Amino acid sequence: MRKELVQAALHHMNPERMPLVYFNGDQSNSDILLVDVVDHHLPKGEFTVSEWGFVWDSRDGTMGQVAEPVLSSMEDLSSYKCPSPFDERRYEAIEDFRERFGEDRYYIASFGLSGFTIMTLLLGFTEVLEMLALEDKRINHLADMVFEFEEDVIKHLPKYGFDGVAFFDDWGTQTNLILSPAMWRSFYLPRYKRQFELAHKLGLTVYFHSCGYIEAIIDDLIDAGVDFLNLSQPNLYDLKRVGDRYGGRVCFVSPISYQTTSIKGSDTDIWKEAEQIITSLGGPGKAVIGYLEEYEAIGLSTHNYKTCEKAFQVLGAYSHCNN
Repeated sequence: MRKELVQAALHHMNPERMPLVYFNGDQSNSDILLVDVVDHHLPKGEFTVSEWGFVWDSRDGTMGQVAEPVLSSMEDLSSYKCPSPFDERRYEAIEDFRERFGEDRYYIASFGLSGFTIMTLLLGFTEVLEMLALEDKRINHLADMVFEFEEDVIKHLPKYGFDGVAFFDDWGTQTNLILSPAMWRSFYLPRYKRQFELAHKLGLTVYFHSCGYIEAIIDDLIDAGVDFLNLSQPNLYDLKRVGDRYGGRVCFVSPISYQTTSIKGSDTDIWKEAEQIITSLGGPGKAVIGYLEEYEAIGLSTHNYKTCEKAFQVLGAYSHCNN
């Protein structure tokens, strides 16, 4: 039943209720389960380290910041050892999830962080942007290493019964893209398209997350093959316009805004935004999935978290938003 709800939403067929993603917390209520296939938090003394090699400096309960890039320059890339996509231990977690939650879930393999984000954590954010702006062809080698690793991982996923694959790549500032749309389309879009086409060829759906305001490339992402689009900051968008322009072409995944409503909002504010998300992005011929994440480190109280959950559960009946 849970998996059927997600599939109905995916195909804009108005399931009897809106499916929910519980990113963490009580995942027993989650219709979609994101299962990490890359380990970004291996213990290392007082810090944790990604299998890509970057070390997290986290002192406030958040993911933290990378202490310093792994590569001091592009010259280091020739001696850098990329993680192995062929180590099948990375795919074992789904069996634990199935034992805990059963077969009736929509299982998505999660990279946790991917693509451009990994490139910046390996080489440095400024360095990657400078090389792109200067059209330094050496940046292709770094991009190829990261994106090809991800493609090799994708090839393993059907064997383990995954339904989809999730990319987490933050492309937006509060007002626009990090790159010009033209540069993004020239350098990154062909790489994404290749990955998404591979996923679809293998029978996997594509889930794409981005923080920030990315409306300039929503059309491109949908045309390239994104099935679930997680716009992580709905407060930055005119949701009615987004729903009118893109609804019916992609299944949206949306939280109650972390930066504003879910943190500082009253119960009334939370319910109002939940209804706006559901009626703007969902409804007849469109689809939206609610997203919940416990984030005490940035001020999300248990009360507000539970209020977000309740609002999605009550208002997320499609019989409500279809009236």
